[in-house]
Amino acid sequence: MTSIPEALLWCLSAGTAAAVVLAALSIRARGQRAGLRTRLTAAEEQNSATLHSNTELTARLRATEAEIRHLAETRLPDLTMALAHPHVPVPGLLDTRFAGTDADRALSAVLEQVSDAITRERARVDAAAQSTLRGATTTIQALLYQLQTTLQEMQHRYDDPDVAQDLLHADFLNEQALRRVQATGVVCGAWPGLTREDSYLAELVVGATSRLRGYDRVQISNQLRDPIAVVARAVEPVAIVVTELLANALHHSHRELPVTLTLQQGNRGASVLVDDYGVGMHDDEIKAAMELLAGEDDVLLTQLGDPPRSGFAAAGQLVRQYGFGVHVEPSPYGGVRAVVYIPGDPLLTVLDESAQPMSVMAPMPRRSGVPDRTASVLPTGTASPAAAAPAPSASAAPAAQAPAQPRDNRSEAAPPAQTPPVQQEGELPRRRRRKPVSESEESAERTASPPPRSPEETGSRWAALQRGTESGRAAVQSEPPRSPEGNAHS
Repeated sequence: MTSIPEALLWCLSAGTAAAVVLAALSIRARGQRAGLRTRLTAAEEQNSATLHSNTELTARLRATEAEIRHLAETRLPDLTMALAHPHVPVPGLLDTRFAGTDADRALSAVLEQVSDAITRERARVDAAAQSTLRGATTTIQALLYQLQTTLQEMQHRYDDPDVAQDLLHADFLNEQALRRVQATGVVCGAWPGLTREDSYLAELVVGATSRLRGYDRVQISNQLRDPIAVVARAVEPVAIVVTELLANALHHSHRELPVTLTLQQGNRGASVLVDDYGVGMHDDEIKAAMELLAGEDDVLLTQLGDPPRSGFAAAGQLVRQYGFGVHVEPSPYGGVRAVVYIPGDPLLTVLDESAQPMSVMAPMPRRSGVPDRTASVLPTGTASPAAAAPAPSASAAPAAQAPAQPRDNRSEAAPPAQTPPVQQEGELPRRRRRKPVSESEESAERTASPPPRSPEETGSRWAALQRGTESGRAAVQSEPPRSPEGNAHS
């Protein structure tokens, strides 16, 4: 048997050991490579997640910046506009992903704080403006009342017809200015400015009509059963409200169309109905008008438009203070109907016509026979002062209220005028016309110095002229209202 050399055995042993070592090293290296590959994969995934998170954060940051810009450029300006004009919508979030998040709550808090700040500042500025206007209108109103008194004194002092005409025109213009100042002051919280005595409702509406341009278009129908009067403290407020409603009706209807005013009596009060044949109002306009007329909310001057329309706002303030009501609705004639309801308790009373006769300018009630003197509109337990007195007959009423005929200024030089015809029942008082005078005679009379007159005679003549003017105005106001069909061509 051939023997293997010892050296070869040693070499084989060494090779085997080396192979084992190499195999072990190879296995170890393979495991390290697998571990490195796993860590590398994890690192790559982490890096990818980090990049995705950074992308999301960048996008969210950009969306937040866009929301802030949207808040500053769009939402806040629209919020400011909406506070003055509620119909303007305020946009919401630009990105709906922010809904309900901390960012959404933070932006909403900003809007609320800005809204509160603007509201408080507007109220403060408006209160300051109203205070300034209230003081100014009070002073101007007092001066206009002084001017009115001066003009009335001049009307009694001078009996020249041309001077009287100019004074009446100036007095009427002063009344226009006084009405506007008075309404503005009422809106700003001022007192109406006049204290009157108990006044017949029929006289009150005539006085309200005389404050307006186009008063000759107002046709009054008196359907009251009793001589109803408004108590002293509410006379001027009711007159202001009726005046503003009439002004609105005259302004929004054609100058050739009439405006009808009807006085009606119910079981618990009296109503003043104003109907026009004008352009009417849309539903949203009627809704806004009713909100102003209710007088429930404080009115800001900035809410009245430019120029400010203070009529309904002034009426709302007076409604809230004195307890009567105003309602507007579409009129059956195509325009607008405004109704002023005056409750009998505590704003109405019944006067004794024998003790306090009604003015000749007040429209006569359209009733036949003996007028009913019930006290249905009075508070419970209040007796009508006219109930105890005998009621005058219907034929005697116009004659009792007819004014004295004005005296002729040339009665000393001219023959006496003819006796005026007997006034029939239901007819209005008539003025007696002067005898025609030629231009030469009139010029001679003007150049000639008039004989001296006593103050009593001058006052009597001027009073006669005023009564004649009043009866003429009453004749115009008592014409029957024209139907809307007859004015359709206008």
